[in-house]
Amino acid sequence: MAFTVICEVCGNSIKPTDSICLFCQTPCVVLTKQTGGVLHRIINLEKGMPLVEQALERLRNELFFSGRQGIKVITLIHGYGSSGKGGGIRREVRQYLRYLQHQHQINDMIPGEDFSRNSGRGRQLLRRFPFLADHRDLNRANPGVTLVIL
Repeated sequence: MAFTVICEVCGNSIKPTDSICLFCQTPCVVLTKQTGGVLHRIINLEKGMPLVEQALERLRNELFFSGRQGIKVITLIHGYGSSGKGGGIRREVRQYLRYLQHQHQINDMIPGEDFSRNSGRGRQLLRRFPFLADHRDLNRANPGVTLVIL
């Protein structure tokens, strides 16, 4: 299994030994390259407590860079919100993803609460991307994440 280090803010590749992006000074995330070139990436949209519009702008950038890098599955961490009924970032991110899906710019989106071995969509996703069987949010009904299939 090979590892590639990608800045989660600017998308630049850096050396696996570097923990901070030399371009934007952001801590970096390790991507796991699976057989067949399929990549999974985790993006934390709530990092730094951004406003909704800032989180959406970051999402647009991340989708663009991830698509160019050949990544197939993205886990978006948007949080659930502190109001108890879902936060603004979660609501707007999912609405934007539904729009992108309707425009055929992404293949699918699966809310964290539907990401389970017991749901039809979850089983389909696991058949298509078996490496997601080790995903930390599988079977946890986590409303604070959404999986995006590019």
